[in-house]
Amino acid sequence: MTKIAFIGAGSLGFTSELVRDILTFPLLEDATIIDGQSPRKTRMGKGVKLIAAGNRPAKVEATLDRAEALKGADVVLTTILAGSTDVWRHDIEIPKKYGIDINVGDTRGPSGIFRFLRTINPMMDIVRDMEKYCPNAVLLNYTNPMAMLCAAIDRQSFITVTGLCHSVQGTAMMLAAWIGAPFNEIDYLCAGINHQAWYLDFKWNGKDAYPLIHKAVTENLQIYNHEQVRNEECISRLENSSPSQAATIRNTTGGSANAPT
Repeated sequence: MTKIAFIGAGSLGFTSELVRDILTFPLLEDATIIDGQSPRKTRMGKGVKLIAAGNRPAKVEATLDRAEALKGADVVLTTILAGSTDVWRHDIEIPKKYGIDINVGDTRGPSGIFRFLRTINPMMDIVRDMEKYCPNAVLLNYTNPMAMLCAAIDRQSFITVTGLCHSVQGTAMMLAAWIGAPFNEIDYLCAGINHQAWYLDFKWNGKDAYPLIHKAVTENLQIYNHEQVRNEECISRLENSSPSQAATIRNTTGGSANAPT
């Protein structure tokens, strides 16, 4: 039986999606899912409903004792936010005062650095507990700034860490919807680092879909306004580059999935 510990499992939508994904794998159907953040199962309520709906043997437990949550864990998922949104706002407002206008600030630049400096110590506290209570576990980090945190953890601990994000597949679904394509007919090749990835190929039934994307973002004002920054990047590259250079689009989906600690 696999033991999966969620630390910072306070994001109702995001966490329930993770639980759903976990339960799609037969080897994890009997997993024990530990919410190491809440004294009750309220934050995992949707996960409990998913387990019941699928008639799976998995179970959900909750505890405020992080050591108890981590003991014997095979996988630890971190989705934390260090500080409330009242703190987070300064990541945006201070750089803006000096002419750097950032919308989310969870990835790079001064805002990303602020967030990293505020988050690395709580993350390392979790990692040190993992070293004691589940040294062979894999840490799957969803906390931003993901790339900075994973690099720092990798330099300071023997714990195996991998950073994950839903931005690539989420953006692919968004682009498919923009061009009216069923997502199961889309194939893409994506490369880069978190929130700075590029679709090197984006095809609908084997055909290059970039002309359709270009048409959508230049002729449909609603689509253009939905993602102005990324769409401007796409338009610039498609109109001012050679065909081979043009086959890229910025993927800068923000990290809204983090839960307060």
